[in-house]
Amino acid sequence: MARTKTKQANFSLPDQLLEELRRQIPRGEQSKIVAEALRKELLRLRFRRAIDNAFGAWKPEDHPELNEGTEQFLCRVRHSSRTGSQEK
Repeated sequence: MARTKTKQANFSLPDQLLEELRRQIPRGEQSKIVAEALRKELLRLRFRRAIDNAFGAWKPEDHPELNEGTEQFLCRVRHSSRTGSQEK
């Protein structure tokens, strides 16, 4: 597997967190662990931002077919796809 190009970063960590990292993770793997944790957190933040930005995009008036409830709607759609009918 090809190695990913890396650059050195200088940032501060709380003493207790750094001590635990050094205690639990071998020296040669610490950067990999920190990078993976940061990657996961950045992804979580991107998803959170997307959810926050999408809030309110779904308007009930744009989807009157769901007025009866999603369960009934899905049952009707599934039934029509199985039988080939287009009942409303």
